[in-house]
Amino acid sequence: MSKGSKGPSGTGGGRGGGSGRGPGRGPGRGSSGVRGRNVKEKLRTARGRKISSTRWLQRQLSDPYVAEAKRLGYRSRAAFKLVQMDERYQLLKPGSRVVDLGAAPGGWTQVAVERVGEGGRVVGLDISEMEPVPGAETLRGDFLEEDCLQRLTALLGGDPEAGVADAVLSDMAAPATGHRPTDHLRIVALAEAALDFAEAVLSPGGCFVAKVLQGGSEPELLKKLRLSFRKVHHVKPPASRADSAELYVVATGFRGRSAEDAAGPEG
Repeated sequence: MSKGSKGPSGTGGGRGGGSGRGPGRGPGRGSSGVRGRNVKEKLRTARGRKISSTRWLQRQLSDPYVAEAKRLGYRSRAAFKLVQMDERYQLLKPGSRVVDLGAAPGGWTQVAVERVGEGGRVVGLDISEMEPVPGAETLRGDFLEEDCLQRLTALLGGDPEAGVADAVLSDMAAPATGHRPTDHLRIVALAEAALDFAEAVLSPGGCFVAKVLQGGSEPELLKKLRLSFRKVHHVKPPASRADSAELYVVATGFRGRSAEDAAGPEG
């Protein structure tokens, strides 16, 4: 499942063009501020263009995050969402091993590469074909399949029992139906599946980030998060559009599988 980043509602973003490990022009920690644009731009509805398309184009052209992403060579404005969450919670530490689920087109993968540095490892995993990201490894497959988990473990190396990743990121979103309760259930189901995956690959102390919708996590998801992690937060980063219902759950301090098993099911 790819990120909901293709088309007008794009959510990918990160370090863009350039060679090696990136252009070296992206924002460092504490520098995600974006300059506003005072120029009022107008678009005329071209013959054959839908009104909704025109409105989307106008919003894109007047959005300071879109302009800044383009200036820095980022693939999408959503790069700043991960940058801002990382600045707040220090998720992507130098030398970390990071897995980006539903990574296509590669935006969050690029931000992770920038943040973990030369000593880190980043894997972008997606069921769809994905353009290579400098400094990262890409893995095509369905993260819900056992074979994909085995391939990832082999790729990252290390002891599977001790965990092979320090951070698991998921900006995945199921296609919207327009029926908010249904959309909420579908995105929470994706977050739960991503959490199951994270619990299988994270090392103790690791972190997990996943997209949900406003209204918070479902009780079962929240219960699992609190059982597996020391701290759980709901976050709406400044780069998330004000009219968007998206929200992120940020969980830090993974307790490890042994602690989770020892706790057992609650009943």
